[in-house]
Amino acid sequence: MEQRLTIITLGVNDLTKSSKFYEETFGWKKMTSSNEYISFFQLNGMLLSLYPKEKLAEDATVESQGNGFKGFTLAFNTRTKEEVGELIQTLEGKGVKVVKKPKATDWGGYSGYVADVDDNLWEIAYNPFLALDDKGNTIQS
Repeated sequence: MEQRLTIITLGVNDLTKSSKFYEETFGWKKMTSSNEYISFFQLNGMLLSLYPKEKLAEDATVESQGNGFKGFTLAFNTRTKEEVGELIQTLEGKGVKVVKKPKATDWGGYSGYVADVDDNLWEIAYNPFLALDDKGNTIQS
């Protein structure tokens, strides 16, 4: 199996509300292949899709019940430490729930967490050991 990730699909409670969050709050553009059943957002090297939680569980043949920590986070890495605080402050001003205010990490970086409308956790982080190209892709070292 090739070492790659193509699509991250988030099971959401309300597709319209979640799509609006990513479009209006994060300022991302929905792809034209999106429709009333699924939303797609082109990221730098992969897609983020939003799909109704019940339908996603049904497709995977698992139960959809459960809440609390989901066992994963998504990350948006910045190019500077200052950008972390600026971005989280901007998102908070748009009504986004800040789960953890930005602070220095024990691994030498700087990060905080916000949540989308389905409480999916987004880490906004600066990692001094992670180089990014001009498109935000990680540069292999």
